[in-house]
Amino acid sequence: MGNEASYPEEMCSQFDHDEIKRLSKRFKKLDLDNSGSLSVDEFLSLPQLQRNPLAKRVIDVFDTDGNGVVDFKEFIVGTSQFSVKGSEEQKLRFAFSIYDMDKDGYISNGELFQVLKLMVGDDTLTDWELQEVVDKTIICLDTDGDGKISYEEFSAVVRGLEIHKNLVVAV
Repeated sequence: MGNEASYPEEMCSQFDHDEIKRLSKRFKKLDLDNSGSLSVDEFLSLPQLQRNPLAKRVIDVFDTDGNGVVDFKEFIVGTSQFSVKGSEEQKLRFAFSIYDMDKDGYISNGELFQVLKLMVGDDTLTDWELQEVVDKTIICLDTDGDGKISYEEFSAVVRGLEIHKNLVVAV
């Protein structure tokens, strides 16, 4: 994993030296197999993530190289999005990326369905009812009529909800 002081400045810009040290300790504690990276199972060893239906999506977003695990750099960069010093824009982009599963810059009907299905589970709505919600959401948010939600369309609605104020963790 290396010395946390050796990581590039831009990677650590949201955190001071003491915060990086604390994050390094948390990372090492989560890294149960001492591999230098965190698997989905290691992340899910945190009780608060076990109950979060979007935990695997969050891990996917942290895993920027797509190799199925989160290394220390990805952990720091991912966690920085939740820093109190993180900008509203960072937090909104993170929220958007939860829905943009294929990372093409848009939330498609299918992606919105998949993420909402994770959130509501199998017992709340039938697939048909959920699809109705998805279709109506796309119609309402899709201001340019292309059948999908861009970041601009997403942020125009979500920015007013101030969800970024809830996307904060203490380090």
